[in-house]
Amino acid sequence: MSWQLALTVDRESRLPLAAQVRNSLRRAFEDGTLRPGTRIPSTRQLAHDVGVSRSVVVEAYEQLAAEGYLLTKRGSGTTVSDPPTSQEVPTLVLPSPDRESADTMWDLRTGTSDIAAFPRQDWIRCVTAVVNDAGRHELSYAPPAGVPLARHMLTGYLGRVRGVRTGPEDLMLTAGFAQGLALICKVLIDRGHRSLGVEDPGHPGEREFITNSGLRPVGIPVDEDGLRVDLLERSGARAVLVTPGNHFPTGSRLSPARRERLIAWARTVDGYVLEDDFDCAFLHRSDRLPALQSLAPDRVVYAGSASKILAPALRLGWLAAPSELMASIEHVRAGWDIGCSGIEQLALARFIDTGALDRHQRKMRTEFHKRRAVVRRRSADCLPGTRILGRDSGLQAYLQLPSHVDEQALVRAARHRSVLVRGSRFYTLTDTARPPALVISYASVNCTELARGLNALGAAYRDVAG
Repeated sequence: MSWQLALTVDRESRLPLAAQVRNSLRRAFEDGTLRPGTRIPSTRQLAHDVGVSRSVVVEAYEQLAAEGYLLTKRGSGTTVSDPPTSQEVPTLVLPSPDRESADTMWDLRTGTSDIAAFPRQDWIRCVTAVVNDAGRHELSYAPPAGVPLARHMLTGYLGRVRGVRTGPEDLMLTAGFAQGLALICKVLIDRGHRSLGVEDPGHPGEREFITNSGLRPVGIPVDEDGLRVDLLERSGARAVLVTPGNHFPTGSRLSPARRERLIAWARTVDGYVLEDDFDCAFLHRSDRLPALQSLAPDRVVYAGSASKILAPALRLGWLAAPSELMASIEHVRAGWDIGCSGIEQLALARFIDTGALDRHQRKMRTEFHKRRAVVRRRSADCLPGTRILGRDSGLQAYLQLPSHVDEQALVRAARHRSVLVRGSRFYTLTDTARPPALVISYASVNCTELARGLNALGAAYRDVAG
């Protein structure tokens, strides 16, 4: 059956273009206008026909594929699938990388979240309820540290899910993790700090942010037990930024012994540990330790955000800090801005209170577990001699390569095969020798496309490794 649908978008509508495309296609699937087996245009062709960017159509197709409406088969392109009857991962039929269409591109780089999985209807209900109930006070400026109800609900949630020990008075709502980091850096500078320890490898964007704030990032090596606290002790730094629950990007976890030694170091130097708990909500229960902050609320600043667990566009983050440090943070914040959106803070509070956040996280933990299983299976089949390091959960896999494989050559070959991926050197601060590796993010790619992308990456691997 051929494509027969005149699809248009309304640029005056408040609904995003990708949502308009997705909703129009979903209606056509459900009312029988587009029947199972109908071949639909490529993302490039439909984008041209509708007059939108290709990324709009890609986002729409990815969500529909995740919902089971679309299916890709070897030699047949993308077609309308039979009505979805199961939540299981569909059987994957993998095309030859040499036969992929020229406009196919798999982005396996870190730094993204699964926008397609954002629980739109639950969030809309929460925002609508907040706006309907809002009085003059709720529609005015929010307190710089955050709306009291949001701080109360978030305090309870973090205590229940991550073991964070704090009260609403010591928790601040921020415009994402970045603003929280900026506030901490400013307070540290005001207290005489000139450097900040960072994990190596680690997040390059955070290192640049720290540098721009006026502090010098000092790389501290990481191994299978997490941050090398013994090297931190010799670094001269009196504060450090860590991802102890699931190190980014290697997936190692700070061992209990090193957790205790890190806290002892902070007390000895009268310093602080900044804990970035970026993805621990998605770790399996067996892989989750309580937040490091739970061991020493007087020395650890706990930071998180909605960017990975919901969507970065919400610009919602939080800091839980020792009381005496929070006073300084609030003083700095008061001179910077007048707080985050009170409506979004109250929507988050309702989202937590109704159980929507717990439901979403359970759903995504299951989904990410399936995606990691795809990475495990396809890397074993397509990239022989490689091995995945770290814990078997999270949002990315650290794939160590055989020592003879040129990491950068593989990254270039992968791009030639339409796969965007980063090597381990992208994340390192120092020239410390490490075995070659790729960091494969599966946070924003559904199982079917992930398998196809890894198949193409396998072809690039054969090009380079022989």
